[in-house]
Amino acid sequence: MRRGVGAGAIAKKKLAEARYKERGTVLAEDQIVQMSKQLETFKSNLEEFASKHKQEIRKNSQFRVQFQEMCATIGVDPLASGKGFWSEMLGVGDFYYELGVQIIEVCLALKHRNGGLITLDELHQRVLKGRGKYAQDVSQDDLVRAIKKLKAMGSGFGMIPVGGSYLVQSVPAELNMDHTVVLQLAEKKGYVTVSEIKDGLKWEKERACHVLDHLLKEGLAWLDSQAAGEPQYWLPALFSELSSRDVTPEEANQMTP
Repeated sequence: MRRGVGAGAIAKKKLAEARYKERGTVLAEDQIVQMSKQLETFKSNLEEFASKHKQEIRKNSQFRVQFQEMCATIGVDPLASGKGFWSEMLGVGDFYYELGVQIIEVCLALKHRNGGLITLDELHQRVLKGRGKYAQDVSQDDLVRAIKKLKAMGSGFGMIPVGGSYLVQSVPAELNMDHTVVLQLAEKKGYVTVSEIKDGLKWEKERACHVLDHLLKEGLAWLDSQAAGEPQYWLPALFSELSSRDVTPEEANQMTP
């Protein structure tokens, strides 16, 4: 007959488990302490690096991207506050604040033409043109970071992925996934039709019309009702010919029924 496990054996087993757990807790705490020390050392070295290469970070956009990536590895955000070490050392807070203001100015100036949507490429070109050739260089990565800060302020700014790049939205219009995929479909030609949406996305006509009507209502699309075959819905933010010249509100009105 098999004997049961004695009370002494059970107590011994529990004691061993408690010791293992205690030892594991000590090891985990030691690892956390070591990791914290390593992060502090890395942060200290990062601050020293920033101090040494301050001018390169401020003037060279590619260098600035690499520095931002280094910061991200240890959870440091130089743009998180307009005060403190990073702002005082690098002036990056002021840089992105000024860039955000320039982005807003460009978007407002073109809103009558594009309804509040602009490609990241065009925005980049216009910001560079407005800054002048002697100003500090600005990359598209800088624009994306500045736009994210504007978005966090609840200013209506956002980014929509289209064709490997982005459309920058500068108005607080409600755009869901349906609107986004229609914008992506229109990316190659600058316009889209109801039939193209039905064939390309396998949608019912009512769904396609609902999305297009919303884009028209928000001023993000223009309707060419005289087009051959069927009406075409043009997205001025994607229309390269319009991007090369300024269009007045009167010209824009001529493209609506």
